[in-house]
Order: sequence, then C-alpha cells, then structure tokens
Amino acid sequence: MFARSGKVTPVSAFQSIELKAAQRRYETGLLALDGVDLKVARGELVSVVGPAGCGRSSLLRLLAGLDRPSSGEVLRNGEPARGALSDVGMVFQEPTLMSWASVAVNVELPLRLQGVSPEKREAAAREALQRVGLADLADAAPRGMDRAQKMRAALARALVAKPALLLLDDAFAGLEEPSRLCLQDLLLSLWRPEGAAAKFAAVVVTNNVEEAVVLGQRILVMAERPGRVVDEVKVSGTAKRDASFRESATFSKACEKVRAALARVAAPSETVAG
Repeated sequence: MFARSGKVTPVSAFQSIELKAAQRRYETGLLALDGVDLKVARGELVSVVGPAGCGRSSLLRLLAGLDRPSSGEVLRNGEPARGALSDVGMVFQEPTLMSWASVAVNVELPLRLQGVSPEKREAAAREALQRVGLADLADAAPRGMDRAQKMRAALARALVAKPALLLLDDAFAGLEEPSRLCLQDLLLSLWRPEGAAAKFAAVVVTNNVEEAVVLGQRILVMAERPGRVVDEVKVSGTAKRDASFRESATFSKACEKVRAALARVAAPSETVAG
C-alpha cells in the first residue's frame, strides 16, 4: 500500500494478519479500541459491522500498519509487524483521485512510490483498469467520471501492486443500489476469479448488513466505543458467491443473525431473538 508518511516494510509471503488484545488510544485521550482480538488468514473474506464510532476505521489502520496499538500486538505471520506494510491495499469511502492526472496515472501511484519503472507501471495500471471495466477511460481525466467509476478506479489503484490484503473502509457507501451491487460482484470476481484460488484476503468495513454478508465469510460485530469484537457470524464456506447467493436461504439466515447481533449491541440489557 502507499502511505503519506512512515516507513514501508517489505514483507514475506502473507499467511495471516492478527490483532491480539489491541488497544488504540489517541493523543486526545479518546479510547477508540480496547482489547480487540482478530485474525485474518490468507485468501479470507471478513466483514466488520457495528454502530457509528465503534472504531472500525481505527481497526483498519492498525491492520495496515498506519497506526500502532497503544497496547497489545499486531502480528503478521505470527511475528510482530512494524510500519506500513507493502503488500496491503486500501480503499476509502471517498475515491480521492488526482484531478490533473489521467485515470491510468492515478492507478499507477502505488507502483510509482515503490520505484517501479514507467513502462511496467503503465502496463500494470492498464491491466488493472481492464479488470475493473475501465480500460476505455485509462487516458481520461477523473473529473468526468461518476462516483461508481471513480470507485472502480480507486479499487484498481488498490489492487495494481497485487496486495495480499485488501482493506475497504465503507468504500461502497453513497452509491446507488445498482452500482453498489455491481461493485460488490466486481470485488468478488477480483477476489476469486472463476476456477481460481483467492487472490487476496480482504477486510470490509460496512454499515450495510446485506453487503457484509455478501462480502464476508465471517462477519465480525463490534460494540460501541471503546470498540471491541463482541460477536461473529459465519457464512457457509461452500456458498458460491454469485448473484444467486443474495436469493439463498444461507444469505437470509446470515443477515438475520447479523441484525440480531447488532440489536444486542444497541440494547445490551434487552433479550433479542437470534
């Protein structure tokens, strides 16, 4: 991934990323996370839901190595992780693109920061844009694109360096429903192309229960600040992630379980049917 500041750490082949009793307290005294335990294995899809202010974005920053825990550990392949990791891609809610540069040049940015040659990074950027359906806009300016197209470009930029771990911070929020569903399906096709193994692990922060279930083999439910993981809903590992999945009983049951878990977080003193 690329960061505005801080050392980028070269890494060995990704097997897992883990938070152990992680706490994050900011200089203001705000305790955003407290005692978070989380492990994501190679090729795994994990969604994270919870009420506003529960520290989901802070959690992603710890996983990316952009922030360090105030206490506890961040482990990569079982070893302490230090600094921003070079094999992590990140997509934010706002698909910030440089308006003065072409779409392809925007997508090249992580490779430029890694010192990749101009020829190789241009070829990689155009390949990434092809994968997200924006090949025809490679030389266009972002200012003429709609929000869904900009998000596709941001996704291409996050994946251009072939990261082992992709982090999405409510990336598809604000999109019209058809565009949101299309981007969910696109992400799944990029994660596991037809007939192939998973290309990367992903942690998806979202406010949308249906999206969490579509994009998560496990859905982690966080409690209000200080944030911590209080529940987990597992989706059948054999469920095929295609358009029919949204109409399946597996999908419906998982959504019900996630909603029940969120209701328990919102009203812990009340008993909520699961």
